[in-house]
Amino acid sequence: MANDEIQMMEDKQVPHGKIDLIGVGRLGLRIGINLMQVHRGGPKIIGAFDGQEISGGDIIFTLLGAEIGESKPEFLKRLCTHPEHFRKIESHPEYIDENNIDLIDGDVVIIVIAGGNTIPTAAKIIKHAHKKGSVTIGTAGIFGFGDENIEFKDISEFDDNNPAVEELRKEGITKNHLLITTNKLIRDNEPVTPYTLDDVARIITKNALKILRDKND
Repeated sequence: MANDEIQMMEDKQVPHGKIDLIGVGRLGLRIGINLMQVHRGGPKIIGAFDGQEISGGDIIFTLLGAEIGESKPEFLKRLCTHPEHFRKIESHPEYIDENNIDLIDGDVVIIVIAGGNTIPTAAKIIKHAHKKGSVTIGTAGIFGFGDENIEFKDISEFDDNNPAVEELRKEGITKNHLLITTNKLIRDNEPVTPYTLDDVARIITKNALKILRDKND
């Protein structure tokens, strides 16, 4: 293969597009780190949205050198040592509401917010993202010890046995939204283990990258 052909192929395999990460908690941080490490492609911009500060219980953050009280999106940005012209973290240390939702404009929007009833907020983000032409990915229960069967498919493909799916449907989200779940929720009295979070983050990252590639080909 000629050198100029190789160069042309290398020139195509550079970061491009944007992935928005709504929620930079234990799962969001894992996804963000995965995306930052992608070589020969991946997102040029990662938008990180979260109004929460790091606490003593955020062990994965403190293991990686975070300071207690530090903004979660700012910490993700600090971890990224790429030059900004190659890959940039856009840090938004704020929760999403009607005043800032227009900041969400990624090719892919990953919604991994937790704590309380997040369904109404997630539904608003999904509807906004779809108007922008974005592909959305979210969760529908990721509890479990780590040996559960993880499902990743469109919301239209689920049956009616997952309450999180049903709540999203009540909010008008019935198709064109990808969900990942162990089909275990808080009601099942099982933990959320780092093993499950690692597996879920890997599957979300892999599929987000494929979508990003297809949208930017």
